[in-house]
Amino acid sequence: MVSRVIPVDPFDLIIFGGTGDLARRKILPALYRRFWAGQMPPEARIIGAARAAHDDAEYRAMIRAAIGEFVAPEKQEPATVDAFLERVRYLTLDARGDDGWDALCGMMRNGVVQAFYFSVGPGLFGDLAERLHRHGIADAESRIVVEKPFGHDLQSARALNATLAQHFDEHQIYRIDHYLGKETVQNLMAVRFGNMLFEPLWNARNVDHIQITVAETVGVGGRGDYYDRSGAMRDMVQNHMMQLLCLIAMEPPYAFESDAVRDEKLKVIRALDPVAPGDIVRGQYGGDSGGPGYLEDVENPDSLTESFIALKVHISNWRWKGTPFYLRTGKRMRARTSEIAIVFKDPPHSIFGVQERQKANVLVIRLQPNEGINLRVTIKEPGPGGMRLVEVPLDMSFKEALGPEAEDIPDAYERLIMDVIRGNQTLFMRGDEVEAAWAWTDPIIADWEERGDRPRLYEAGSSGPEDALMLMHKDGRRWREVKA
Repeated sequence: MVSRVIPVDPFDLIIFGGTGDLARRKILPALYRRFWAGQMPPEARIIGAARAAHDDAEYRAMIRAAIGEFVAPEKQEPATVDAFLERVRYLTLDARGDDGWDALCGMMRNGVVQAFYFSVGPGLFGDLAERLHRHGIADAESRIVVEKPFGHDLQSARALNATLAQHFDEHQIYRIDHYLGKETVQNLMAVRFGNMLFEPLWNARNVDHIQITVAETVGVGGRGDYYDRSGAMRDMVQNHMMQLLCLIAMEPPYAFESDAVRDEKLKVIRALDPVAPGDIVRGQYGGDSGGPGYLEDVENPDSLTESFIALKVHISNWRWKGTPFYLRTGKRMRARTSEIAIVFKDPPHSIFGVQERQKANVLVIRLQPNEGINLRVTIKEPGPGGMRLVEVPLDMSFKEALGPEAEDIPDAYERLIMDVIRGNQTLFMRGDEVEAAWAWTDPIIADWEERGDRPRLYEAGSSGPEDALMLMHKDGRRWREVKA
């Protein structure tokens, strides 16, 4: 198998917040890796913009250090790094003032793709959008990239969308969710819609339930102030996990095109039932020898914010009516893993007797670590002595199946930034999709805030609070083990 790298058109990418942590850890290393792979044309330029006073040489030195820290050593050829840095410029600019904007206007070129990455807090989105137009920098073909959070609730999401819509059309706005750039997430669509094997079974008649787990071993760390104002529901469920749910549950789009895919995702969100209080479990991790507990991390002993949440969700449409979706995410859990498990129903009748009851087939899509797809099937155990059934995996990890090429699979930011340059919005969220997700999420949050529920304490390094286990046990089901 030979991977193909298709160069993109010449572009100018302006990164507002170009000295920030996201730019240093993710955006700039991703751009370098695409340059190393030969996808960036020689005419491409990257312009970092921020309030800090730097010149080009100082900014390039910062990027060189970031490449050294966040790019694999075998991709750090000195000549390639130097060639990449030649395409980088820096501009001191005030997002809320007028300093630097005329200079940026003078740097822009005609005849190339213009993309503006808002790697800043949402409070600056409106200022940046307004000044891009006031100074004649952006035009009808320009593209802007905005990072989450896309609001804190429905009201703020609508206000944010309205602010951006004053200056940019929807087709110019790229709301980035890095989960949608993961290779396995996109393979989920390929597995569903590229194989007759699965799609006829992908419904409530054949699927018993679906589990989505995103577990992290780290705590909130230096994000304590932000995280305590958001929590797992806003930080993970409303966006990342909602997107995974949509890709699993949506109907086949008429084509793999941006609005066709996003139309079907929107239908899923609008078909979500309200969640009963008894179908939600919230938790906070406690402290141990490996680190402080949640309350210490956020420096708020009275915090009622959840670092863990598990919930049972139903979708009221013809395909999924009656099939529960169990979502679970948390900090300081036993292992770092993200997976989707489609658990099929038991055979209607076992011809092998009670002692050889068949186990359900399970299709597991692993997002991290060791991305791949696993299908557990029942076979006869080899050897004499009668019909003894065993469960075995049909396992495809990208690393094993693709060999060395798996190491060169672009990460999420690489893929998504190149999609911005191409003008492909398929893996980006639309404004009405974001608002629909908040419209479903807000009543859930409002209900527990009104009751003043305190999250359940769970042990760091565990699978979460005991109540989360009971959420499935009462339905006669079990969570899959959290393991790397």
